[in-house]
Amino acid sequence: MTEDNPAIDDVTNRIQAIRSEVRRRIVGQQQVVDQVLACLLCDGNALLESTPGLGKTLLVRTLAEVTDLTFSRIQNTPDLMPSDVVGTEMVRETDTGRTFSFQKGPVFANLVLSDEINRATPKTQSALLEAMEEGQVTAGNETYDLPEPFFVLATQNPIDQEGTYPLPEAQADRFLMKILVEYPDADAEREIVDRYTRDVDASVAVESQVSTGELRQLQRFTHQVPIADDLRDLAVDVVRDTRSAEDLEYGASPRASMSLVRAAKARALVEGRTHVGSEDVTAMAVPVLRHRVVVDFRAEREGKTADDVIETLVEDR
Repeated sequence: MTEDNPAIDDVTNRIQAIRSEVRRRIVGQQQVVDQVLACLLCDGNALLESTPGLGKTLLVRTLAEVTDLTFSRIQNTPDLMPSDVVGTEMVRETDTGRTFSFQKGPVFANLVLSDEINRATPKTQSALLEAMEEGQVTAGNETYDLPEPFFVLATQNPIDQEGTYPLPEAQADRFLMKILVEYPDADAEREIVDRYTRDVDASVAVESQVSTGELRQLQRFTHQVPIADDLRDLAVDVVRDTRSAEDLEYGASPRASMSLVRAAKARALVEGRTHVGSEDVTAMAVPVLRHRVVVDFRAEREGKTADDVIETLVEDR
């Protein structure tokens, strides 16, 4: 790929190479892999929700290896402090006396896994907000740029809510998608069991498919994928419908409209196409919107979820 004008075939081939290499190690979960890859192509953050033991950490580590990104992990707990995330000023003894230097925290990596983010206090959660939105962190009177690309992939457990702090709406809105990781089907689970019980070292080796610079090119190309006016309007109309939907207390903002268009462009590339189709918009509507809307009390009592309401709005279009 040339930096200014990458060939279309080269772009799609590189994306398919990343997709295939990740799937060598990750058994099943094809939709999850594709959605996380789409987030990466959009230069956006992702929130993964599932019960423990479904391979979320393995997926993130694998994606970092395949895309040659530096990786760090933050294990969120109630006693985690903001300085444990972004870093802190340290006093060092030198020949000329004491000096202060900034010790960078784990947020200074290309791909940051924020595990069980809802177990951190709101103060610590907010430490990630500037990083996710601005690509920088502020410590004391200094502002430090984060490496590019920068991608936060956070996880949370929907079952065990004791001692957790739900994400504020403003922070949840910074995630391009909320991706639900479901249990594998029977065939995939058999393969997982066979692979990881036959050998002590059963991990499949994967190879880097793109450099960091090439990944930035893929991200720029994703933004340039054409989308027809009627499909752009479809994305905007679905988001606008959430603001007047009978079953929703709150709808999504224009940031959601931009996110849905970006996600549709990325999905088209992941599927091997260089133009957006209506199926890309409709497929991305739920993961892009499910964490940006609030179901009202009446609909919730009837058993409706945000996914149900969004799917109805898409079908009505």
